[in-house]
Amino acid sequence: MDGGLTGKVAVVTGSAGGIGSAVAAAFSDAGAKVIALDREQADLTRPGEVEAFFAGLDRLDVLFNGAGISGRSLGDGPVDECTVEAWNAVLATNLTSVFLCSKHAIPLLRAAGGGAVVNLSSVLGMMAGDEDFTTHAYQVSKGGILTLTRAMAYHYGRDGIRVNAIAPGLIATPMSLRAQSDPKIAARLPELHPLTGDFGHPADVAGAALYLATARFVTGAVLTVDGGWAVR
Repeated sequence: MDGGLTGKVAVVTGSAGGIGSAVAAAFSDAGAKVIALDREQADLTRPGEVEAFFAGLDRLDVLFNGAGISGRSLGDGPVDECTVEAWNAVLATNLTSVFLCSKHAIPLLRAAGGGAVVNLSSVLGMMAGDEDFTTHAYQVSKGGILTLTRAMAYHYGRDGIRVNAIAPGLIATPMSLRAQSDPKIAARLPELHPLTGDFGHPADVAGAALYLATARFVTGAVLTVDGGWAVR
């Protein structure tokens, strides 16, 4: 069955994570040849390793930039409390990786006659976090992804390359275990996610990624998958 990506080649970064693995499965079910890219294949903060990975590809039609970390364990928090270690690690892993992968994916997408880049941001890249979500390095990294998405969408549209972003709310993945185990955040879910009053699932984000990977007339969009958080 043609799910929209038959015969296409897709790279999924962060493929070992909860969202990345769901996206890889969704792309594969839609007919794509999926090439998983995680820390075992390359350090996405190292320019040489990223360049070498993409140099080994013969074709590319879709890039999903999903690699990322929270940085909280490294000391991410409000600017006056955020450690330099956390700032550098989060910006490198969450934002520089998107730049490097996109940099080396663009020539391949161009050679294929166009394609799609889907970037994983966060609802926290769109707004200030309150006391339960004050991680400024993380928020800056995710906001930077949104700005880069729009800039790339405009510049590369002439090449038939569509660039869009997903901004999830709280998704039940290993990275969100802190939030999942916090009774205070659990009690706030009806406020944060008024649609369901619960955490989202990786499959919710994967469905959005598949749509953006195949939506021929959509570029520069930020698709919120957040149960209504961003519309408060």
